[in-house]
Amino acid sequence: MTNSIFSRAICLAMFTAACTLPAHADSFTSSASSAGSASSASVSDSISASSDSSGGDDKVAAGQYRVIDIAQAPAKANTTRMTLRAVASGPPQEFYLDVPDRALAERGVSKGELVQVNERVYGYEFAHVDTKRPFFLALQDDWYRELGSKQVTI
Repeated sequence: MTNSIFSRAICLAMFTAACTLPAHADSFTSSASSAGSASSASVSDSISASSDSSGGDDKVAAGQYRVIDIAQAPAKANTTRMTLRAVASGPPQEFYLDVPDRALAERGVSKGELVQVNERVYGYEFAHVDTKRPFFLALQDDWYRELGSKQVTI
């Protein structure tokens, strides 16, 4: 069980780093430790239902979403809140996404821009539609807890 948790955490950390960091070997080691906090957060801390959401729950479906508003996240320093609305037809689906500002440092997201949401086994991947490059991962809470630093005794 411990090996499984450790392997999952290592794989997720490496995946996060590979999605968000330049492919420079010397910067990989120094940046990998900050990748989890800079470009990911737990679903419960990142995604919430908007007041205009038809469903009232925090469920997000894969697909394209238009950024309809961008603001400072309430009571969260250095965090941007995006209001995202599904582009697909059907009942309007809208939610808030709180993203650490550092995740948007390389390339921001503008009001009116499209964002691709992909559902993954570990949570949700948010990417720029034009480049398909992920800028943020909302990790299921159990996955996110496993990313935390843990002392290892050898």
